[in-house]
Amino acid sequence: MIRTLLDEAVAAGARRWRACEVLGLSVRTVERWDGDDDGRHGPNRVPANKFSEAERQAVISVATSVEFRDLSPSQIVPILATRGEYVGSEPTFYRVLRAEDMQHHRGRSRTPTARKHPREHVAHGPWQVASWDITYLRSHLRGEFFYLYLIEDVWSRKILGWAVHHEESADLSAALIERIRNEAGPNVNLVGWVLHSDNGGPMKGATMLATLQRLGIVPSLSRPSVSNDNPFIESLFGTMKNCPTYPSGGFASIEDARAWVTLFVAWYNEEHQHSGIGFVTPAERHSGADIEILAARRVTYERARQRHPERWARHTRPWARPETVTLNPEARTEDNRIAS
Repeated sequence: MIRTLLDEAVAAGARRWRACEVLGLSVRTVERWDGDDDGRHGPNRVPANKFSEAERQAVISVATSVEFRDLSPSQIVPILATRGEYVGSEPTFYRVLRAEDMQHHRGRSRTPTARKHPREHVAHGPWQVASWDITYLRSHLRGEFFYLYLIEDVWSRKILGWAVHHEESADLSAALIERIRNEAGPNVNLVGWVLHSDNGGPMKGATMLATLQRLGIVPSLSRPSVSNDNPFIESLFGTMKNCPTYPSGGFASIEDARAWVTLFVAWYNEEHQHSGIGFVTPAERHSGADIEILAARRVTYERARQRHPERWARHTRPWARPETVTLNPEARTEDNRIAS
């Protein structure tokens, strides 16, 4: 009956694919009904190159033999090829072993586990999402380092607080958070403030977590050994250590390190025109002064265009203000993008 309806629709002038779409069928399904088969394998067809049962048993016999039972297919196949023997390809070995429930993790190493992508955090203004980490500062002595604790507001890129110490510890991390809370003043509410970091001991120590819980701060952690989960602070460290004034030979003392970081933070917050926030300084964006600055730039460019319109083929530079910043954005499907 369906094929009759399709034939009638096509005879009346309808497109075949459109008629199939109305009926909830694919054109390929109808072509198979009509016997128009190009040789490709459907779900109910047996591929012509499928291994026979004897060939499958040969793969299993080789993989479980005394000689090869402790080796993976990636090791077995090359050894057989060197001998001039072919039992099956490496993917075939894996496929047969999985089908027989014989492909499991072995050895003394921990079983690999999938690491869940960290939760997405979206900031629409300052004091919503922050990122922090600890980096090494070289000293003049080989093998001796100072440790820079640094916290950055993700939305404004402003450095909110920092400290340089001789060691890494959760107690020192908690002390920095307390200091930032006191310096922020009573008008700043840190309840619900997201603080993202990696999985280091100073970030997950009992003192640090207790301090965050008491202040209502939400901890957020990267996946182990994945630096891309904390990109803002890593980029900031790159800017710092590529700064022309950064001492490539290291610091003579912890006092010298603290003095240099003081100058860097002042430059970064008050003078550095950050490309990620519209080429304004982090301090200007954090305080909201960037709104007037960007508006003035747009007026300047519009006036220049009015004087010489022939110099702009389409539009002037927008000098736009990024309204939102996302830390660890989730993958978006087409439906999600349309809905958002």
